[in-house]
Amino acid sequence: MFSVVRGYNILVVALAQYLASVYIFAPDKPIKTVLFDLNLLMLVLASSATIAGGYIINNFYDSEKDLINKPRKTMLDRLVSQNTKLSFYFTLNFLAVIFASYVSFKTVIFYSLYIFGIWFYSHRLKKQPITGNLISAILTVIPFFAIFIYYKNFELVIFGHAIFLFLLISMRELTKDLENIRGDLALDYRTVPVVYGENTSKLMLKILVLLTIATAIVLILFFKIGHMYIFFFLSIVLLLFFFFILSKSNEKTHYLILHNILKFIIVTGVFSILLIDISVVLNRI
Repeated sequence: MFSVVRGYNILVVALAQYLASVYIFAPDKPIKTVLFDLNLLMLVLASSATIAGGYIINNFYDSEKDLINKPRKTMLDRLVSQNTKLSFYFTLNFLAVIFASYVSFKTVIFYSLYIFGIWFYSHRLKKQPITGNLISAILTVIPFFAIFIYYKNFELVIFGHAIFLFLLISMRELTKDLENIRGDLALDYRTVPVVYGENTSKLMLKILVLLTIATAIVLILFFKIGHMYIFFFLSIVLLLFFFFILSKSNEKTHYLILHNILKFIIVTGVFSILLIDISVVLNRI
């Protein structure tokens, strides 16, 4: 079940929400005040439960495709019956609503719509080219949008970070489509590589790489990001490496390498949030 809900991803998202709250969304508040905020805890728990439920319903709809693209992981996931998965799915969504109700009724509406959005994406939109990729990227950043709304911090630097993350996730989704093209073709998933071809998909990826690099440069030059500029310089180097490999790639192994580069950038970015305010951390405790 931990494999089905991708527990490691959920832990990373929860950590990212807390770090973003401390260093980006509420930089002027004492760290203890943010860390022990029960409303924030409930938002993180609601997000975690919703995301876990999303992975379950996605696993349910993609079981045949995943058997082609990820046979080992799929065989492990099948040790848990479909009925058990669905029961856990409804339980997680119920818990998400309970957690959200602690904050406010508006939060309940927000997470209810988020749950519906994930289901509708898995059921209908995932097989649509471009639209499916964009919706997937949007659904991925929504947990951070919830924290953004909670703290009502509308500084431009937050939008800069959000655009950078959105572009990275969009790249990851398109790279996954290239990586999983065999299963998508076999089961008639209308992804970008299937509908428009690998060359067009690679061209779109290259454009996204250039946009992401441009966003990183803007963040470095025009915003106060502390020592996090180290992360963005590293990201630029890795994205240039990504661009080079992408130009030569034509096999699943190549796309897997590209996917792992993007995952490394995203996970590294989570821990790099600490660099924003590292010099004055002790003063905020």
